[in-house]
Amino acid sequence: MAVHSTLRPSKERLAQLANLYASHRPAIQRGLTVGYVLYVMLATYQGLSAKSGPQSSTKKGRGRNKGELPEGSDSRKSTRVAVDALFYQRFSNILKIVIPNIRSKEALLLCMHSGLLVFRTVISLYVAALDGKIVASLVRAQPRPFLLNILRWLLVAIPATWTNSWLSYIQNKLALAYRTRLTDEVMKQYLGDGDSGRDRESNVFYKLSNLDDRIKNPDQMITNDIQRFSVHLAAIYANVAKPVLDVTLYNYQLSRNVGAEGLVLLTILVQSSAALLRLLTPPFGLYTALSAQLSGNLRHTHSRLAEFSEEIAFFGGEETEKMLAEREFAGLVQHESRVLTSRWWHGCVEEGIIKWLWGSFGLCLCAIPIFFKLPGLQGLDMGGRTEGAKLSCYLLVSIYAFGRVMYSYKDLSELAGYTSRVALLLETMADVREGKFDKALVSSASSEENAQILKGRGVIIESDEIEFENVPIVTPNGDVLLRSLSFYVKPGGHLLIVGPNGCGKSSLFRILGGLWPVYGGVVRKPPASQFILIPQRPYLSLGTLRDQVIYPHGKDEMDARGVTDDDLLAVLSVVQMDTIVDREWREALSGGDQQKIAWARLFYHKPKYAVLDEATSLVPPEMEGRMMEHAAHLGITLLTVSHRPSLWKYHAMILQYDGQGGYVFTKLDAERRLVLQQEKESLEAKLLELPKMKARLVELQALPRGA
Repeated sequence: MAVHSTLRPSKERLAQLANLYASHRPAIQRGLTVGYVLYVMLATYQGLSAKSGPQSSTKKGRGRNKGELPEGSDSRKSTRVAVDALFYQRFSNILKIVIPNIRSKEALLLCMHSGLLVFRTVISLYVAALDGKIVASLVRAQPRPFLLNILRWLLVAIPATWTNSWLSYIQNKLALAYRTRLTDEVMKQYLGDGDSGRDRESNVFYKLSNLDDRIKNPDQMITNDIQRFSVHLAAIYANVAKPVLDVTLYNYQLSRNVGAEGLVLLTILVQSSAALLRLLTPPFGLYTALSAQLSGNLRHTHSRLAEFSEEIAFFGGEETEKMLAEREFAGLVQHESRVLTSRWWHGCVEEGIIKWLWGSFGLCLCAIPIFFKLPGLQGLDMGGRTEGAKLSCYLLVSIYAFGRVMYSYKDLSELAGYTSRVALLLETMADVREGKFDKALVSSASSEENAQILKGRGVIIESDEIEFENVPIVTPNGDVLLRSLSFYVKPGGHLLIVGPNGCGKSSLFRILGGLWPVYGGVVRKPPASQFILIPQRPYLSLGTLRDQVIYPHGKDEMDARGVTDDDLLAVLSVVQMDTIVDREWREALSGGDQQKIAWARLFYHKPKYAVLDEATSLVPPEMEGRMMEHAAHLGITLLTVSHRPSLWKYHAMILQYDGQGGYVFTKLDAERRLVLQQEKESLEAKLLELPKMKARLVELQALPRGA
């Protein structure tokens, strides 16, 4: 007993400690307040400078980290989606686009939004105090103060409702402004701004789809992902800034009611339970990015079905296409079901901690000035206590503001998912513009000789003539078709290109047009604006018949060149398409008519060089000759891929591939080549008859001698 009484402090000792605490309570509260502010600043800094988690190895047998995109995503590399340093870096880069400077419209809208948020919080504090006064006047049975406070309540409703409506309006305007800025920047990089020749040479939209594997559906990212990113960005500011502001102001008011000790105790309890909640939170950023990717894949599948509907219908491929679409949809449904399950159990845990557990913390804190007499607080009557209790309990919104901060972390994770998608688009386009590609290569590309070719880069020199000096022809997947190609084309020296399929005929044109990189040698060529390509299946844009002929020019550019509709009609008459003006042309164009429209487009632009890839395969021979002669009359030098012997006489040079990595470049003697071709066809026809002649000879030999 003696030992027990010695260890237990006496009442006098406790009273001394209480008096000492009461006498120094202002200094203690100031110290706790300063420590609390420093803690908040340190926690904020650590959150913003958080390091990315370690990425899992791509080697076989290694697992995938939580928060990484699975295999088959847009990027073949392991990409982590989380609220970390990488997210903040990407986010800051995008912010520089959507808010270019402090004097921009977006910055003004953001300032208006911030002012309205502060004003709404001030109104909430005033309403909290007013609510306490109303209840206190009821307890004290004071009708006059009660009616005056009710009048104040009705008057404050006017700015409160106005503020809420304006907040919603400004937030939607911000989302639209963000989307406009971001879409303009992306389209400028994707299709060029039209003011520089470099944009014409870059062709990012082509290279992104054909030379790089990181992005499978840029249309989905430009339309849907940017829109969702903009909406989340506009909403996240209110979802984070308003709760943080509420927490700051309410905590200040709460510290005045119950002291800084209660505030520190509440922070400890909230932070410990919040750490548990963050530990149990699924990777919603990863889920958002994957949902966007799967939705894009499904959309791409249906767009291909519409694009190739005729081919699919002829082959009867409905069941196969249905299976492909259903497979993409099933993958999307499976993922969304998994996300819904995660959201369900996480919502249960989240509401249990944020609403009920934190609510109990706040209620206990509000009860302190009621049940205990705190040093430095004056005694209050029943009405004063009721007013203080009502104010403190109303200040429980501080707890719910903490909850909204935690809820906003989930929104921030979803924003991180859309940020990774938009950043991937911007980063990939920047790499493509610099000639950096990420594409799966064929197995032959790993051989020592081919790998050496792929590491090299050639030289492109602008010239009036076309000349290749030891230039390798390499496909985007690393397949080396020709190790060294040399030829030249002078103005007026039309070139015929022949060879088997897959030998590199069209690849040559893609290098000339600046679509494919040059892996070695020297290429001398005019700028891409001096080329026009006429493929076997010409491209017809949306618009009128005039738009088809002058594409990609518009009406203003046509007028600036001094070209009238009568001039276009004369061009159409050359290809015998002038009569189509008087009838509905959209549904009446056959394959041959489409090729004629493409030739009319060539005659309108009159470039130095024209690349013809089986461009006359669907027109009659007499029309073919007429168009070739008119092109030569206009001074257009032709580079033609065709197997029609009727075209030989219009060309001076020939580039013939053998399909085995070799070629012959020489002058074309059309008459002699035509004679040899006819002799070859005659011999082939005779050789085809040889088996029949042998069989007949055997039959004759088998007959009896006297027959």
